[in-house]
Amino acid sequence: MIEVRDLVKSFGSVKAVAGVSFTAHDGQITGLLGPNGAGKTTTLRMLYTLMQPDSGQIRVDGVDAAADPMAVRRRLGVLPDARGLYKRLTARENIRYFAQLQGLDAQQARARSDELIAALDMAALADRRTEGFSQGERVKTAIARALVHDPRNIVLDEPANGLDVMSTRGLREVLRGLRAEGRCVLMSTHIMQEVAVLCDRIVIIAHGRVVADGTPDELREQSGQANVEEAFMKIIGASALQGLA
Repeated sequence: MIEVRDLVKSFGSVKAVAGVSFTAHDGQITGLLGPNGAGKTTTLRMLYTLMQPDSGQIRVDGVDAAADPMAVRRRLGVLPDARGLYKRLTARENIRYFAQLQGLDAQQARARSDELIAALDMAALADRRTEGFSQGERVKTAIARALVHDPRNIVLDEPANGLDVMSTRGLREVLRGLRAEGRCVLMSTHIMQEVAVLCDRIVIIAHGRVVADGTPDELREQSGQANVEEAFMKIIGASALQGLA
């Protein structure tokens, strides 16, 4: 479980995150939504300890990120906004390297890498150097790398960005499998179709604050809209008017 309480982060005079609080539960996929510049990526970067918040608290499976960041990192599988692959390594080598960084021995790293390559339909690209990969191929490799150590909590920043239809379907099945195993999945996305078919809970951020938090049905009821996309647009529009008031 991932718990975020009253997170604040400023860059000079700009308050990027202004008191964000939410909980992502085990056995659920939680979607983190918001317009560009809302503070989603900054929130995620603080969550996986790439940045330190100015104030507030992050707990992963009860572990305080400020008190023990290494323990939090071990509990997380992260797909960052910058995919960060080693271009001179093949996809398989990238995945195995991160497996060993996470403490898996060579046999475990090989077995787990092979499992993920099959699950994400990566056989055709697994032994190619990642330099020159398409966006979708980079995303697949980075997702496999994030999952290789079998983490209980998974944080994904725009996981479907650049994926084709078949790859997107494969990703959905992987995420549903993680949820069925009781894992906590938190993902930022702009793709409303993914939200509608995958997310058990939705957290909407605007102007660095949480403006809505609930199940898809709760947000549709709150906004009086028939689908998630229209509910999102109405909630964001209302938050903008409040900000101008």
